[in-house]
Order: sequence, then C-alpha cells, then structure tokens
Amino acid sequence: MDKDLENLPKLAKEKQEENKKYFQRLKRRTPKRLDLLVQEIHEEEFERTDCLDCGNCCKTTSPIFTNKDIERISKHLKMKVRDFIAQYLRVDEDNFHVLQSAPCTFLDERDNTCFIYDVRPKACSEYPHTNRKKFAQISDLTIKNTEICPATYRIMEELKRRLPLSGSSKS
Repeated sequence: MDKDLENLPKLAKEKQEENKKYFQRLKRRTPKRLDLLVQEIHEEEFERTDCLDCGNCCKTTSPIFTNKDIERISKHLKMKVRDFIAQYLRVDEDNFHVLQSAPCTFLDERDNTCFIYDVRPKACSEYPHTNRKKFAQISDLTIKNTEICPATYRIMEELKRRLPLSGSSKS
C-alpha cells in the first residue's frame, strides 16, 4: 500500500485528462448498469483494501461537516455546538464547515483509527463515494479522490477496463 500511496499523486495526474474524457463520454451515454457495475467493483476493491493501512484521506483532507454532523459529534464529545465549532472547525471558501487543519484532529496516526468513528461526519462514512447511485454525476469528486485514495484510483482503472467507451484514449 505504501508504494501505491507514494506514487499516487503522480499516477492520478497522469490519468486526469483520460478520466475527464471518460466521464464526459459516460455522461453522454450512461449505461443502465453503470451503478451496479461500479458497486461491484467497489465491493471487490474493498475486500482487498483495508483503509486502516492507509488513512491518507484523514491525513490530507477535511470532510464537510453538516449541521447534523456538528450536533451529533458535539453531543458525543459533551460539548456545546459553538464550542465544538470554535475548537475544531473553520468555514472554507465554499462556505462549508471543515476542519481547521490536517491531519484530522480525531485521527490516531499510530493505527489510523478514528476517535469519533461511530459518530463521524457523513462525508467520512461515505468516502470515497465510489458506491453511490448516479456515479456519473460525481465525476469531479471521483477524479479528485483518485489523487488521495489508492482504492479510488484502482476502481477507476478497473471501471475503464470493464466498461471501455468508444473513443477512450489508452495511455
């Protein structure tokens, strides 16, 4: 996993244009079975992949914290909402609540576990979003996640292998 992670930003950048073109074709003619296929690839990948071996998402990015997330986590930590926000969050350029810094405050870097796993933000529980319905609609997010998550990178490569679209360039 370390070797994959070390080379991931370079590999993802090399595939970025190819992936953008692939998603453009996918959006123009979305196969009815796309979500089922991506779900199948996602499940196969996560049978082989243990996120605790990596934790790169928690080390490098911040999830968006919804109001429900903030209320749930604040209650779990026995904190007032305003105190939780003041201590842990900031408002980003898109006006979303995100962590003040990376790595995540709640990450135990010794074993990549999460101190608030049972009440973690929805964005964390759904990450890397490769098993969502209407997969073709989250192309920008998926392409971004190929730079962060080795599993997402492998899922994209497997999808292109299993569902080649005419005109797709193979680099």
